[in-house]
Amino acid sequence: MGGQPRYLWVAEMLRRPILNGELAPGSRLPSRSRLARTHHVSEQVSRHALRLLVSEGLVEARPGSGYYVRPVPQIHRFSRTDRSSGSGVEPLHREELGTLTVKVNDLVARRLTLRDGEMVYRTRSLGLADGAPVALHTAWEPMVLTQGTLRTPADAEPGTGVLDRLGAAGVIIDRVVEEVGVRPLREPEATLLQLAPGLPVLVVERTHFNGQRPVETSDLVGSVDHCRLLYRLSLARPQKKGR
Repeated sequence: MGGQPRYLWVAEMLRRPILNGELAPGSRLPSRSRLARTHHVSEQVSRHALRLLVSEGLVEARPGSGYYVRPVPQIHRFSRTDRSSGSGVEPLHREELGTLTVKVNDLVARRLTLRDGEMVYRTRSLGLADGAPVALHTAWEPMVLTQGTLRTPADAEPGTGVLDRLGAAGVIIDRVVEEVGVRPLREPEATLLQLAPGLPVLVVERTHFNGQRPVETSDLVGSVDHCRLLYRLSLARPQKKGR
């Protein structure tokens, strides 16, 4: 062990068989007291070792049951391009949650440069894998853009993207901006995703522009364990000047 803290050494004794497959996902780990006896350390040391493995995502604690090797999460990759990634939760199975007219809150109002309390269309959909929710897509759009037409989010044909729908209403989207971050999961997102509030989630804030005017903004929210972003970026090559 040398000068290494004893809890790190105990954690490594467990980490090694987990990573090489000797301990399969779902396997129950020895209790704190058994680890302490096996490795001749205190229960406080074994507790610190187990908590470290939990923080690394290798182990999960089940209250009243013990510590278990965490199953390897299924990874879902969301392709992001300038056109296709505004449509929501693909490649997952999409469950439409509907479109409502709501008063815009302060955070979304700033993104859409609206006054607090103005009316917007809010459209939500869930991305499901094997029937379980993995990602939530929420989009907000000023009502004034399409109200009274058949181009509202509620009237659109299934599968119609925001570029085509707003373009048909005379609103040409010519720019898109994405900001990616991690934040705690909020209500009612937690209820829809069947996760505990406060868990870290991946968030993609995407805003479509007509010139300098933001005309639609959305959040893609997903578990950091299951969601990855895949960007396909084209390289604009400068034109060669004539000699």
